[in-house]
Amino acid sequence: MESALTARDRVGVQDFVLLENYTSEAAFVENLRRRFKENLIYTYIGSVLVSMNPYKELEIYSRQHMDRYRGVSFFEISPHIYAVSDNAYRSMRTERRDQCILISGESGAGKTEASKKVLQYYAVTCPASEQVQTVKDRLLQSNPVLEAFGNAKTLRNDNSSRFGKYMDVQFDFRGAPVGGHILNYLLEKSRVVHQNHGERNFHIFYQLIEGGEEDLLRRLGLERNPQLYQYLVKGNCPKVSSINDRNEWKVVRKALSIIGFCEEEVEELLNIIASVLHLGNVHFEEEDSGSAAVTTETQIKYLARLLAVDGTLLKEALTHKKITAKGEELMSPLNLEQAASARDALSKAVYGRTFTWLVNKINASLVYPTSRSASVIGLLDIYGFEVFQHNSFEQFCINYCNEKLQQLFIELTLKSEQEEYESEGIAWEPVPFFNNKIICDLVEEKFRGIISILDEECLRPGDASDITFLEKLEDTVGGHPHFVTHKLADGKVRKVLGRDEFRLLHYAGEVNYSVNGFLDKNNDLLFRNLKEVMCQSENNIVTQCFDRDELTDKKRPETTATQFKNSLAKLMEILMSKEPSYIRCIKPNDAKQPGRFDEMLIRHQVKYLGLMENLRVRRAGFAYRRRYEVFLQRYKPLCPETWPNWDGRLADGVSTLVKHLGYKPDEFKLGRSKIFIRFPKTLFATEDALEVKKCYVLSLRVSLTAIAIQSWWRGVLDRACFIYRNHPRCPENEYFLDYVRYSFLMNLRRNLPKNVLDKSWPKPPPALIEASEHLRKMCMQNMVRIYCRKTQPEWKNQMEQKVTASEIFRDKDSYPQSVPKLFVGTRLSKLRNIQQQQVDTHRLSSTTRRRAQNTQRISVSSLSDGVFVLHLPFEDKKQKGDVVLQTDHLIEALTKLAISADKVSCVNVSQDSIKFTVGRGKEALIDFTVGPELLITKAKNGHLSVTAPRLNSR
Repeated sequence: MESALTARDRVGVQDFVLLENYTSEAAFVENLRRRFKENLIYTYIGSVLVSMNPYKELEIYSRQHMDRYRGVSFFEISPHIYAVSDNAYRSMRTERRDQCILISGESGAGKTEASKKVLQYYAVTCPASEQVQTVKDRLLQSNPVLEAFGNAKTLRNDNSSRFGKYMDVQFDFRGAPVGGHILNYLLEKSRVVHQNHGERNFHIFYQLIEGGEEDLLRRLGLERNPQLYQYLVKGNCPKVSSINDRNEWKVVRKALSIIGFCEEEVEELLNIIASVLHLGNVHFEEEDSGSAAVTTETQIKYLARLLAVDGTLLKEALTHKKITAKGEELMSPLNLEQAASARDALSKAVYGRTFTWLVNKINASLVYPTSRSASVIGLLDIYGFEVFQHNSFEQFCINYCNEKLQQLFIELTLKSEQEEYESEGIAWEPVPFFNNKIICDLVEEKFRGIISILDEECLRPGDASDITFLEKLEDTVGGHPHFVTHKLADGKVRKVLGRDEFRLLHYAGEVNYSVNGFLDKNNDLLFRNLKEVMCQSENNIVTQCFDRDELTDKKRPETTATQFKNSLAKLMEILMSKEPSYIRCIKPNDAKQPGRFDEMLIRHQVKYLGLMENLRVRRAGFAYRRRYEVFLQRYKPLCPETWPNWDGRLADGVSTLVKHLGYKPDEFKLGRSKIFIRFPKTLFATEDALEVKKCYVLSLRVSLTAIAIQSWWRGVLDRACFIYRNHPRCPENEYFLDYVRYSFLMNLRRNLPKNVLDKSWPKPPPALIEASEHLRKMCMQNMVRIYCRKTQPEWKNQMEQKVTASEIFRDKDSYPQSVPKLFVGTRLSKLRNIQQQQVDTHRLSSTTRRRAQNTQRISVSSLSDGVFVLHLPFEDKKQKGDVVLQTDHLIEALTKLAISADKVSCVNVSQDSIKFTVGRGKEALIDFTVGPELLITKAKNGHLSVTAPRLNSR
C-alpha cells in the first residue's frame, strides 16, 4: 500500500484508516466510489478486506498476480483477496495457529466468487504432489457440485447460495493442502416446493432437464421442458440469460467423477432428483367422504421405481396419516390440503437429506488420514443479511446468523486491537459501538427468546398456530426495545406492519417478518408412515438418509430453529478458536450492471456490515502502526543520522527519525516494537517528503547502482554464455546468441557492398550462415535492380553486346583485351577478305551482308589472329565457297554480326585447324600456330597458315 500512496488523489486511499474524516459515512462511500470507477474493487480497513462486486471479468486473477502476492508483506502492494489468502497461509505456517477467513455480505455481493478465488489461490501456489493434486482437484470441484444442489436464482442474485457453508482446508507440515471438511447450515428446503415470482428452484433441476442425455431423461421419465413440472413453475422463471444450464450440467457431471462418485451413486442420486420433480406432479382429488385420493397413477409408478419403494404403500402414505390411540395404530385419511402438505413435506425431506448426504460424501473424499496433526484454514461463506418485501422463517434464521457473526466480528476486532495496544504498552481508549448482544439475546435467550417461544408453541397440545405464536411473542417480549408488532406499534408503524407480522430492529436495520409458515417450517415433521416407506427403500442413498432408528426413537426431534441455533453456537466456537481474517463483500447495484454505483444501496450495506464501527475501532487513537524495522527501512533517507544505516537500537533510530521530521508529541506514540501515528496527514506529509527525497537521491545513486548491477549481471550472463556458447539455444545462452546475431546484423548494416562489383561480405556466425546467404542474395539483387534502373538505353545496348561477347568468346585468347573497350558501330564494316588477298580496307558489301544472313556457322581460332570463317550453304557448283575474313576488332565485329544475323549460337571457337569450303565444293584448311607476330601465308601443303602471338596466358 505504502508504495502507492502518491496516487491517493486519483483513487482515494487504499486503506480506510487513512481517511482524514474517518467518522463520515459520506467520505467512506465516496472513497469506495472513486476506487470502483477505476476498477479498484478491493480496499482495506486495516487487515479487513472490503470487496466490491464488479459484475464483469477483471484481469487481476492470473497466475502472475498470484505470484506477485505470494510471500509479500500484507501492506507492501495494493489490496487484493490474494493478499488476505497469502497472509492467512503464512500466519498458519509461521505461527502454527489455525486460521479462518470469514466472507460476509448480502446476496449478490460476490461471497461465493470470493471463496472460489481463495481456494484457487491455495490450489495454484501451495506445494503439490500426485496425492495432493487429487485433493486440490476435489476441493475445487466441490464448488460446482454444491452450487448445483444448494444455489438458486433469486431476485437479487442469479447464483445465490441458499445454504451456509464452512470449509476447513487442511495442510500438512510442508504447507500442502491434503484434506478438507465441509459443514453446511440451514438449506432453504422450502424452495423445493415454492419459489417467489422471478426466482427459480435449485440449479440441479434445470441442469438435469436441459443437459441430460435423451436416454437418461427417458429412463427417469422426464421431458426436456421445465414448464411441465409444478415445482419448477412457481416462480415463472425457467430460463435465465446469464446461466447456461446445459454447460453447467457437463461441469457438474465431470466434477462428480473427479470427487469420486461411482456411476451407480450418480445414477441413484439422479433418481432422487427426478423423484422430487415427479412428487411435485402428484395430484389429488376430493372424494365424497372429503378425503384426498391420488389421481396421477403414472407419477406413483415412476416414484416407486426411482425411489425403489412399494408404490402401493407410498400412495397410501401420501393420503393417510398413521396415528396411535390407546396403544392401537390407526390410518386417518387426509383432506386435500393435508395431502398436498404431506407431499411437499416428503419432497423437502428427501431433497434436504440428500443434500446432507452429498456433503458427507464430499467430506469422505477429502479425508486426510493424519488430519489431527494438520494445520487448518477455515473458509466461511454464509448467507448475508436479507431484507425482502416478504420475509419469512428462512430470513429470520439468516438474519439471526448475521447478528451472531456481527457480534463475533466486533468482539474479535476489539479484542485484537486492545491486545495490540496492551502488548505495545500504549493506553487503550474505549471505543463506543453498538453491541448487538441485546438482539442476539432477544432471539436465543433460554425460555424467553423468540426461538424458545416458537419451540414451545410447536410442542404444546391444542390448536397452536402461527397467530397464537405471534400472540405469545407479544405477551413475552412485547416490551423489548428491538421488537414490535402491529398491536404494540404506534399509528405510524401500524401503517407499514401487517397484523400477522412482527418487526425486529436489527443492527443493520428494521425487518418485518410474516409469521405465516413459522410453525410448520420449524417443526419440519414428516408423517410416520411416510418415513416407514422411505426406510424400506432399496435406493442406497435413500437408505442412508432415512435411518430405521427414527422409527423406534420416541424422543421428539429438535426443531429446525433449535438445530440452527445449536449449530451456530458450535460455529462460533470453531471461529473463536482460530485467527480470523475478514472479507466484507458489497454489491454496487441491484441490476447486476458493471460500473453502476447505487449510493443508497451501498450505504445500507456499509451499515449492516458494520464497516464504520470497524473503522472506528481500528482508528481508536491511531491511524497507522508499523514495526520499527519496517518504518525505519522506508523512511531512513529523510534523516542524515539514520541514512544509509542505523546501527543502534531500532526504537532509538525511529525516535531520531521522527524528531528530525518534526513530529509533535500528540502525533505519535512509540510502543515496544511499533510506532503508532495518530493522523493520516502526518503520514502523508512523510510520504511526500520521501518522494521528493527519492528524486534527489536517485539522481545521485542510480548511475552507480545501475553500473554495479549491470556489471554483475553481465558477468553472470557472460559466464553462462561462455559455458553454453556452442550448445543449442537454451536459457543460458540465448542472450549470447541474440547479442551475436545483433552484432552481426549491425556490422552488416555498416559494411554492405557499395556496388555490384563489390563482393565483400562480413563473415556470419554459425547460427546465421543460412540467413546471411539469403541476405547477400537479396542485397545483390537489390543493387542489380537499382543499377539496371539507372542504366541509359545506349549503355544497356552496349552491356547486352558485351554479355553476348562473353558467352561466345570466353575461350578466345584476345577476349580479355576486348572487355574494357567499348564497341563502336564504325568498326563493324572494316574487314579484309583473305581469299581475295584484299589488303585495303573497304566497307562490307551488301553481298557479304547477305551471305552473313545465310551463314550456317562461323568459325574462329582461339588465338589473337582476327581471322574468322563464314560457312555458307552449298547450293550449286557455281558457289564460290565459304568466306574467310580478318579484322583487328574480331570480337566486336563478330558479336554485332552474330546478333544482327541471329547466329549467336552458331559461332565456334576452334582450338586447332578450321576446315572451310572453296569453289565448287572443294575443302581447304587453315592452320593456326603461335608466333611472335601476326602473319597470314599459304603453306607448301596448300593450307592457309595463320601465325599469331598468344596474348592471354592460361
